[in-house]
Amino acid sequence: MVPKIASQPVRLPTGLLAEAEEAAVEIARFDVEASAVLGDGEIAPITTMLMRSESSASSQIENLTVGARQLALAELGEEASANARMVAGNVAAMRAAVELAGEISADTIVGMHAALMSGQQGVIPSQWRQQQVWIGGSDAGPHQATFVPPHRSLVPAAVADLVEFTARTDVPVISHAAIAHAQFETIHPFTDGNGRTGRALVHAMVQRAGLTRRVTVPISAGLLSDTAAYVDCLTAYRDGDLAPIVGAITDATFRSLGNGRKLLAEISEIHARWSQQINARRGVAVWRTLDLLIGQPVVTVRYVESALGVAFNTAQAAIDLLEEAGIVHQAVAGRRRNRTWHAREVTSALDSFAERAGRRG
Repeated sequence: MVPKIASQPVRLPTGLLAEAEEAAVEIARFDVEASAVLGDGEIAPITTMLMRSESSASSQIENLTVGARQLALAELGEEASANARMVAGNVAAMRAAVELAGEISADTIVGMHAALMSGQQGVIPSQWRQQQVWIGGSDAGPHQATFVPPHRSLVPAAVADLVEFTARTDVPVISHAAIAHAQFETIHPFTDGNGRTGRALVHAMVQRAGLTRRVTVPISAGLLSDTAAYVDCLTAYRDGDLAPIVGAITDATFRSLGNGRKLLAEISEIHARWSQQINARRGVAVWRTLDLLIGQPVVTVRYVESALGVAFNTAQAAIDLLEEAGIVHQAVAGRRRNRTWHAREVTSALDSFAERAGRRG
């Protein structure tokens, strides 16, 4: 049985509430800073880059590790590892969370999960679980499991209660999102993908509250430094203590913002250096392709053609100029068909971001 929280009072230590409020202010500040790094014209690629970073970190909590290049290939629809394709699904779930943030409901939660699990064999998205699941123990049964979620018959009512809780306006944003996340993980409404969907729910609530308008703050990256402690906080929540999970999400926010600011600074330096390497008049497609590489650091001619709405030959000419300038390199040298070009500096910066996220401070 999952306790109802829709109308329960939320009592947290005063100091923790103050820290959580400070984290909310910092999220809003980061959103403004992100557009200032490269300017409003390039905010779309920055948004994509940060969303991909957050999705990758959220997946890594579930032991789904993938490099930035493989993830970019998977999102491009090119040949990539199984892990990369699964993480690409998480990017889709994050996008769905942000797009559906205006109205958090049972249907929008199902929509996030459907985006996450789309294309994965053996998984039927868009429905609540139809079987009992457990965490830990063995495949044979829940004996010695660390946590056994409620019976499947209780899931719809528990989700309805959670949705009602998310609509409250009397709980500060970070505390609100953290508690909703912990309650979602306690309900465990799906057979698989609950952790990633639950973290996407955090972003939906942050977005709906207006803290972010353009970027996804990589909060999951802040949880990576100690995933065992994060799991302990969820356990404490199930035992009735709300403070640990609120504290964990608050601390993760501060850590991720520091890491995210470093990433933005590195991307800004890369973009400025690239601009000095291009020898072409302003307005030609190569400059728009330069910006495109921030959000999609592995491209094909067809991708550039579609993304920029230009002719195939124009897209090829833009890539040729970038290759001559040493900004992109063919991912597989000498290939004449199905060629992809790789902006290594961007994927290197993204991989460094992930490495920092997983390092304990």
